[in-house]
Amino acid sequence: MAVSFTRYGRLYYLDPGPYSPKVGDKVLVPTDAGPEVAECVWPPQWVSEDIGGLPVCAGMATEEHLARDEANRRRRAEGRSIAKRLIRKHGLPMKVIGVDYLDADNIFKVYFSAPHRVDFRALVRDLARTVKARVELRQVGPRDEARLQGGIGPCGRDLCCATFLKDFEPVSVRMAKDQDLPVNPLRIAGACGRLMCCLKYEHPLYVEAHRRMPRLGQRVDTPEGSGQVVARNVPADEITVRLDDGRRCSCPAASVCAPRRQHDAAYGRTD
Repeated sequence: MAVSFTRYGRLYYLDPGPYSPKVGDKVLVPTDAGPEVAECVWPPQWVSEDIGGLPVCAGMATEEHLARDEANRRRRAEGRSIAKRLIRKHGLPMKVIGVDYLDADNIFKVYFSAPHRVDFRALVRDLARTVKARVELRQVGPRDEARLQGGIGPCGRDLCCATFLKDFEPVSVRMAKDQDLPVNPLRIAGACGRLMCCLKYEHPLYVEAHRRMPRLGQRVDTPEGSGQVVARNVPADEITVRLDDGRRCSCPAASVCAPRRQHDAAYGRTD
């Protein structure tokens, strides 16, 4: 099963154990600070492969758990407001990204971004005295900032890092070139300003597709005549060909593949 601690937030996978929650039910998720309340996003389902190491659902949330979770949410909102106010008071170049509150230990963890290292010792003392709790400040990078804040990517969908991606992997411009994308920062950068994460996990698909597709500039025979390949559409598995008479046509990559043509010639078309 999959749960999320915030609406449209990052997904976390659990072993449902003996419980069968439905979508929208509140369940308890074991954490280092004790069971926390989360919302069921994907109900329990069987999977073909054997997956081990998943935390086991700690049960269904009761009214007591929901009340505690709501109190913690209010404390986090309060801590965020106070942190912003004190940062302005101290004149520090910091931006609050997220606040976490562990009620069991009475600890506020404030995540912030800054253009450089910041001396926030006076801020920590002032903040701890105001919220009457222990305070920890942690500086995060642009990618972690986008993951914590969430948002919409250039594709129009929720950010991958804020939903299903668990770890950040290195992304290179070479991957963009292999996917026939223009090397333009405005076209291949995500909300964080870094190269889009999807360039990494979609890269093997494009490498395999380009291996079996005709290369750009290659002459091919299509159902509408002979011509030269001028574009490749990997998601649609199609190629665009400029025919000898000047027209352009789009056709499935398999229709211009030599083994496919040999098969059709020997056995006839089946579609």
